[in-house]
Amino acid sequence: MIGWTSKILRTAKCSVRDVASVTGKDLSLAVQGAQEAFDSGIWSRAPSISRAKVLTRLARILEDRILDVAQKETLQTGRTIREMTAQLGRLPEWLDYYAALLRTTSGYVAPTQGKLLNYVQRVPLGVVAQITPFNHPLLIAVKKIAPALAAGNSVIVKPSELAPVTVLEFAEMAEEAGVPPGVLSVISGPGHTTGKDIVNNPLIRKVDITAGTQTGKDLGAIVGANLAAFTAELGGKAPIIVFDDADLESAVNGAAFAAFVASGQTCVSGTRLIIQSGIYEEFLSKFVRKAESIRERMGNPLNPKSTMGTVISERHLGRIESMIARKASGSIVTGGTRMSGASPLDGHDFSKGAFFPPTIITDIDIEDLLWQEEIFGPVAVVKRFEHEHEGIRLANASKYGLGAGIWTSALSKAHRVAAEIQSGLCWVNTHHRNDPSSPWGGMKESGIGRENGVEAFEAYSQSKSTIVNTATAEESRRLDDWFAEDADGRRNTEIKVTISVIDIAIEKLKGQDV
Repeated sequence: MIGWTSKILRTAKCSVRDVASVTGKDLSLAVQGAQEAFDSGIWSRAPSISRAKVLTRLARILEDRILDVAQKETLQTGRTIREMTAQLGRLPEWLDYYAALLRTTSGYVAPTQGKLLNYVQRVPLGVVAQITPFNHPLLIAVKKIAPALAAGNSVIVKPSELAPVTVLEFAEMAEEAGVPPGVLSVISGPGHTTGKDIVNNPLIRKVDITAGTQTGKDLGAIVGANLAAFTAELGGKAPIIVFDDADLESAVNGAAFAAFVASGQTCVSGTRLIIQSGIYEEFLSKFVRKAESIRERMGNPLNPKSTMGTVISERHLGRIESMIARKASGSIVTGGTRMSGASPLDGHDFSKGAFFPPTIITDIDIEDLLWQEEIFGPVAVVKRFEHEHEGIRLANASKYGLGAGIWTSALSKAHRVAAEIQSGLCWVNTHHRNDPSSPWGGMKESGIGRENGVEAFEAYSQSKSTIVNTATAEESRRLDDWFAEDADGRRNTEIKVTISVIDIAIEKLKGQDV
């Protein structure tokens, strides 16, 4: 954390390096320092081109350190090094995108009536808070930090206490790139205490979180009481609809990626597979073989050949097991219990880490816990459907609406079904594609607001109108002396004259063939 990082990195305990949990006093000082930095204008009023140059430098610094950062992400989360290297390699794109947006975004002149020049600008909000999760520690943080800094805010980030290290190191890179002290602060601590303390601070003008739905509701109530802005990317239970006419091999591979990448620990994880009856048996057979081939090649997450890593913690592993044990319907086809013994790939001891295999469960009722609730693990439930409308009904049979996938070779069907799916993201013949230009967020209980794109930049800023009287002094004396004895509502008179001109023009158009 700029201004605080060295202190935080020297104390307390983490599996990768030492990280401290801040005190309430530290937090108050950090927010106050962020407000002072904002008020000083050192970043908030810096020219857009200056902020753009800093973000571009930061992108290059991060680019040079991807391999080191990826290794630390693997050590923190247990996700495989091949996943982290691929994911983090794209992060500089977010910084470059918002740097480019700063160079091209402009205000506008509103068509205000009368002799007035009304120009509209985007200005920053102030101090903003971001609470990020463990599953994509640096990716989600950078997705939030980039537009917030670009817009000119001071930013306080609280990463997950389970994976804070790379976000803390990113703050050091930001300082190296030229982000002024106090503008970007990263603080570490438990979400249920430190997170709530940040959100409660009245200086915070926007809160942006990625978390579970209940956490989003709880924090959203606090944010609303402070009249601050709120963006929340929350839970998901993504449906994957596979139609009879889909390319089967592509659909199986795509579904496996959707369900098992990051050990199923993504909000858009494809956990509900809805397969049309004509290919159901063949799809299921191939999908089970794919899952078992992934299991056979699981090993040390730092091994580049390892296919899938651990879930985040022993506690989380227990939660997955508990949810499966409580299912009221369905049959486990493969997986279903924690892994033990040695890896066939590299001999890694599966007891050293929270390893859970790719798991497939069929014939689940839609009222069942495994259909309705987010598991956040490598567990997919599979259900058969007959007709298009039934597939859509099953896809929408959820309180969540973040991501969804459709697999079909029929173009018209793809568009038709996508229009009916209740989700903020809908992929056709692919899954989990992401880009800094593409809005990302959910419907229903999956959240509010959007990450990425122009929408995110504008959500971290607000419009400001400056209205300049361009009338001559004589005209101003005549029109603006509201309390003159013969005023008779002079501004109203000006408006009436304008309306009269419009009325005359309309009368002239009457009877004409236009």
